[in-house]
Amino acid sequence: MNTALPADPAPSDDQELVARCVQKASELMYRNLGPYGFLAATPGTDSRRRGYDRVFGRDAAICAIAAAHCGDAQLIAGAERSLLTLAAQQAANGQIPKYVDTANNSADFWYLGCIDATLWWLIAIAHLAPHRPRLERRLRLHVARAIDWLCCQEHQQIFLLQQNEASDWADIMPRSGFVLYSNALWYYVKGLYRLPHAQETATNFNDLFHPSGRHHADYKRLRLLIHYARHKPTEREMYLSYVNLAHWGDEGDVFGNLLATLFGLADEHRSNRIFARIARNQENAAYPVRVTCVPIGQNDPVWRTYMGRHRQNLEHRYHNGGIWPFVGGFWVMALAAAGRKRQAAKELVALARANAEYNWQFNEWFHGQSGKAEGMAGQTWNAAMFLLARHGLEARVFRHIYDPAARRLALAQARTRIEPKPDGTLD
Repeated sequence: MNTALPADPAPSDDQELVARCVQKASELMYRNLGPYGFLAATPGTDSRRRGYDRVFGRDAAICAIAAAHCGDAQLIAGAERSLLTLAAQQAANGQIPKYVDTANNSADFWYLGCIDATLWWLIAIAHLAPHRPRLERRLRLHVARAIDWLCCQEHQQIFLLQQNEASDWADIMPRSGFVLYSNALWYYVKGLYRLPHAQETATNFNDLFHPSGRHHADYKRLRLLIHYARHKPTEREMYLSYVNLAHWGDEGDVFGNLLATLFGLADEHRSNRIFARIARNQENAAYPVRVTCVPIGQNDPVWRTYMGRHRQNLEHRYHNGGIWPFVGGFWVMALAAAGRKRQAAKELVALARANAEYNWQFNEWFHGQSGKAEGMAGQTWNAAMFLLARHGLEARVFRHIYDPAARRLALAQARTRIEPKPDGTLD
């Protein structure tokens, strides 16, 4: 652990703790903002050795969304640089990279691909555009390519994205096929960009990931997928984490379920059941929020050998039941958006305590049972999500924010042929 910073006096009450965390989170975002945008963690020997001194697609996009809503001009400018850096390394087929190594002017797309970097990048552009009106015009060809790439990953009769396992933020979890988390993001992207078949996406999302209902799907292959997944799920309050042919995930993916409530995919009844299950999962937890309700054990049929590599994803660790403060920020926002302001405010205080550990170290994750700090310190998205969660106590962050006519016009312009300048820019 890095303890080089001088000790910070302990705040005397919850209100002071939250105010101190706002200050420290802002300072960390400034510290981790480089000429090409937000780095995943504070630059230093450890972050360089482990590759956190780079602009990550999902991390930088989430930081950009927070910057857009906190209103800080310098952070907004940094958010724009982040999105432009990612666009500059966009693949020819439209995919946004997992990360950009600016020191070597190279990009990485992960072992089996990285679907959510593209989704978060599109969401970040939509949230930042009101503060940077020229940004969408500069990136319109990139946006069109990114949307086309995602459409190529969509099943053309089920209207949900398909992906390989371990190819989203939970990058050593065996979720594959139709994945809850990625498809919640896809539905939200469809709303922001007024893409077709959004209602079919929502309907099939609910039928497939919560297959205990009596709805009879029209498409026979979807009916078969639902039939298989309907057998013996253990987490009936939660959406399934993924559905593949004759197998599915019922470990309780907290992040994916929170996004389903935030984006309006879950109705009030289902949201209440999700909140109740997550609250039970948080009993005796050191901080918000454990990201898996029932960690996958080594004797589970869906266990993968790679999950035990470096003992990183064993039970109650990392994505397999570890505590992730940045996801805790989404927990706070989901509660607030549902009108549970008092509970949300309480969880925000707990989130501040997590970030304050080891003299405001903003640790990546904590052991789900012991509460021991793990992973990389100085995580930018921890700071960003705390600021966004605090903002979310008073304002709804994730709503469809564009006038439909303006969005259709922007998409029409995006799909016209645009010749880039010699330096690769589009403006």
